[in-house]
Amino acid sequence: MDAEYSRGLGGDPVDVIASIFERQKAFAEHAFDQLHDEGFFRVLDPGLNSVAVIARHMAGNLASRWTDFLITDGEKPTRDRDAELAVLDPVPDERAVVRAEVMRDWRAGWSVLFDTLASLSADDLKKTVLIRSKPHTAFAAALRQIDHYSFHVGQINIIARQIVGTDRWHWFTVAPGGTAELNRRLMGS
Repeated sequence: MDAEYSRGLGGDPVDVIASIFERQKAFAEHAFDQLHDEGFFRVLDPGLNSVAVIARHMAGNLASRWTDFLITDGEKPTRDRDAELAVLDPVPDERAVVRAEVMRDWRAGWSVLFDTLASLSADDLKKTVLIRSKPHTAFAAALRQIDHYSFHVGQINIIARQIVGTDRWHWFTVAPGGTAELNRRLMGS
């Protein structure tokens, strides 16, 4: 476990939540960085999503759920989830531009989340928020989003690793075969 992730564990609950989200964002971006533009948009099988589509969907969800988090329903009327999940297949000459647009929205969505978390106190996590008119404590809503984003970040990493190839993949976590060494280093055994 790296210092960035472990710094928030065991402290203020908002810091713990922020730390987990920071790790998820970094995990996805580590995968993005290993993909060329063609791979970013590749669909491995019919009916599946590309990394680009998953990133666009997450960006839309981030902006919707975390804008006015304590005030308005997390499903904003301006959000178009179906459009987020539509096939995204730009012609080769437009891939870099479209990828930059997706990444701009990705960064903007995460900024909304982190700005919102920075404004919250531990007491705010007890307040009630709505998602699609259903009440949740703010804490439960945050955990729901951790669950949602973790699922998609896992998808992004699996898709990216298939495209890049396991033999060329740069591991964000412990590479296969590296657990014993990591445990020796961290646990002093």
